[in-house]
Amino acid sequence: MKSNVVMNFNVDKENKKIKVEREFDAPVTKVWAAWTEKELLDQWWAPKPWKARTKTMDFREGGHWLYAMVGPEGEEHWARVDYKSIAPLRSFTAADAFCDENGNINDSMPGSDWENTFKEESSKTLVFIEITFKELKDLEQTLEMGFKEGFEMGLSNLDELLASQE
Repeated sequence: MKSNVVMNFNVDKENKKIKVEREFDAPVTKVWAAWTEKELLDQWWAPKPWKARTKTMDFREGGHWLYAMVGPEGEEHWARVDYKSIAPLRSFTAADAFCDENGNINDSMPGSDWENTFKEESSKTLVFIEITFKELKDLEQTLEMGFKEGFEMGLSNLDELLASQE
C-alpha cells in the first residue's frame, strides 16, 4: 500500500460505531464495481490467506449477498449482507450478519448496519464507511474477532486488485 493513501479507522464507542475513511488510487467506477460485483468482491474481501466465496448475490434494494469466508484449512464462516438503499456510484446501505450456508441469520453473533459512501476526487476515490451496532458489546465483540486487522488487510487486497486492472 502506498504510504500517502488516506486510511482512517475510528471507533466511536459512545455512538456504537466504527468509521473508516479509505482512499483508493482509482476512479469511482472501478472502486464501486469492486464493492458491488461478486466476481470482484471474491478477489479482495477476505484477508489473506482466507478467501471470500459468493454463493449468491443480488445487488439491488431488497437483494442480498450470501458468502463464505473460507480459511486455509477449508473452514467456512458464512455472512449475509441485505441491501437497503443504493444510489449508483455514490452510496449504499446494508445490514450485515453472520449466518449459516442457507442465509439463516445467527442471532448469537453481532450484526451491524453499514453505510458506504463513494466520492471521486481527481482520479482517486474516497470511501467513507460507517458501521453501526445495536449494542456496545456487539461492537466490542467484532473488534475482538480481529475486524480492524482483517478489514485493513482486505482493503489492501483491493488496492492490489485495482492496480492490476490498470
